[in-house]
Amino acid sequence: MTTESVTGTGPAPPKRPRRGERRREATLAWAFLAPSVLVFTLFLAYPLGRTVYLSMHGNDIVGRPNRFVGFSHFTEMASPDFLQVLGTTLLFTIGVVVPGVVGALAVVLLLEGVVRGQRFFRGAFALPFAFSVASASVIFTVFYSPGNSVLNGILHQLGLSQVPWLTSQEMALWSICITTVWMNLGYGVLVLAAGIGAIPREINEAARIDGATGLRSAWEVTIPLLGPQLFFLVVISTINALQSFGQIHILTQGGPVGSTTTLVYSIYQEAFAYGTSDFGRASAQALVLLLVVLVCTVIQFGVIERKVHYS
Repeated sequence: MTTESVTGTGPAPPKRPRRGERRREATLAWAFLAPSVLVFTLFLAYPLGRTVYLSMHGNDIVGRPNRFVGFSHFTEMASPDFLQVLGTTLLFTIGVVVPGVVGALAVVLLLEGVVRGQRFFRGAFALPFAFSVASASVIFTVFYSPGNSVLNGILHQLGLSQVPWLTSQEMALWSICITTVWMNLGYGVLVLAAGIGAIPREINEAARIDGATGLRSAWEVTIPLLGPQLFFLVVISTINALQSFGQIHILTQGGPVGSTTTLVYSIYQEAFAYGTSDFGRASAQALVLLLVVLVCTVIQFGVIERKVHYS
């Protein structure tokens, strides 16, 4: 028996901090939180609140809000023109994300079979990631140029008909998709190569002993283990595709006939192009873009992530 049980007394209760100590702790906590709260307020809370405010107001010729219009900017989005913008945004996102992720996965899996020069080839495929959007778009302007197009020159040498890469409504959007996939391929290769490097060799050796080689090993062993990296790449690629602007502005400026006008580019046109300064409509479309990004992310986390196995 302990002395405490004999005397009937338990351990002494912890002392409560005094008011002065609690005040000093709270002050110290707010001092540490202040930079984060300030950054959050300046770069997230205030811009979002200002966007909501502008979306419900009309503006004068220089963009200053001068009248309350309620939800009229949102109801105007039911027009066929804006629905076409949403459809173009959806096609562009699919045309960038699917080939980009599948292409990066194919490159990484093919390089796994290369014994010599694997680092060199990985670096070569990752090189486009070093190009800025403007630089890559200018390069593809030369490739797609109607007068002296490099790609059409190759097609001509092969005896094939020329393609109106940027001047056709049917081809312009897919031409920009090709440019965007090329720009983002390097990032996907780096992410998936890092994922493959983290797979223990014992797993691949056990798969070979069980007779899983080649495509079967890649499908049943490597790709499932790359689930976290693939999921991350799908989410990031989707968000980047929805926010793409530079290549569209440099290559087509939303044309021809609005066939490459995505939601982001439509926001730019409403707010800054042609001297309109219609910040109310642009802000309403920006909130729609935010909603689209949130919905896509929630769906991806709710559907795709459930099939991802984290080791």
